[in-house]
Amino acid sequence: MKSAIEIVDSLEAAAALLPEWRALWLASENATPFQSPYWLLGWWEAFAPGELRIIAVREDGRLVGVAPLYREEVQYGPRLLPLGISLSDYVDVLIDSTAETAGAAIASALAGCDDIDSVEWGELPPNASALRITAPLGWEMFAQAGSACPVAQLPRDPAQLAQVLSPSRRRHLKTARNRIARRGKAKIIPGEESTAAALLTELIRLHTAAWQARGDPGVFSDPRVAAFHGAALPRLMREGIVRLYALIVAGAVTAVYYGFQHRNRAYAYLSGYDPEFAFESPGALLLAHAMEQAIQEGAEGFHLLRGREAYKYEWGGEDRVNTRLTLARKAERRAYG
Repeated sequence: MKSAIEIVDSLEAAAALLPEWRALWLASENATPFQSPYWLLGWWEAFAPGELRIIAVREDGRLVGVAPLYREEVQYGPRLLPLGISLSDYVDVLIDSTAETAGAAIASALAGCDDIDSVEWGELPPNASALRITAPLGWEMFAQAGSACPVAQLPRDPAQLAQVLSPSRRRHLKTARNRIARRGKAKIIPGEESTAAALLTELIRLHTAAWQARGDPGVFSDPRVAAFHGAALPRLMREGIVRLYALIVAGAVTAVYYGFQHRNRAYAYLSGYDPEFAFESPGALLLAHAMEQAIQEGAEGFHLLRGREAYKYEWGGEDRVNTRLTLARKAERRAYG
């Protein structure tokens, strides 16, 4: 079956593609929240670091593949990078599992981009669709280990969560609950579409405060990060995949958790807490709550995302290593054109 390839190079054209793109994302078993077009186009609206270069593949008029990329000029040659690269723990392409030629068509489209020397996917999860793309004629592929992304396998019953946690983490949670109770009446509230913007503001405030207490400005020191989340969050809330929780103690917000749940997987993305409550560990209490809620919603895996921080293993995390994949023109082509 012959494929038709479209190169989408403007935000307006990408917006026109969005309904079909969204449907392809929803149908993909492997896709994460970071492949949602709302996440990726929100990122592009905030950052736009190069030239938009989204590859769309159709079979019989039906969208069967999307490679959301942009072109960047660097010292060692022009390249394509995935949208969302700086803030997404997983990147990938979308390929309809029933489309026989979609992967080959994406490879062919990449080979036809005469103004690039390479394509680089920095953080492909183990089941990524991009890993099934083969190098087209005149190109070669290089793969190396990327970031570790610990994942906790969840039990079916929230009451059994303690079995996943380390003994020290269980003791720590018990102590944290006792300490927080001594500070005043505590409750956890879920974020809704009507309260999401306010909770995001609280998250930014608390996340920044917690990192500044460690001598680090934090991710929100770049105002574009807040702009991105401010634009993407309402759209993702309407998709039903966002999980926002706030811990209120004595009427004040002391911690906010921001994560996702998509299919049977949960993702712990960002959190923030009031440094004045560090002794009470409000962030840990919210993470335990998020895991319990994920179990109730049928999640089988809880993704603690990039980094080998020690606390992730106390929560039952087991390493899953991403792949850094580079597709490059063969050396002689790069040298002689």
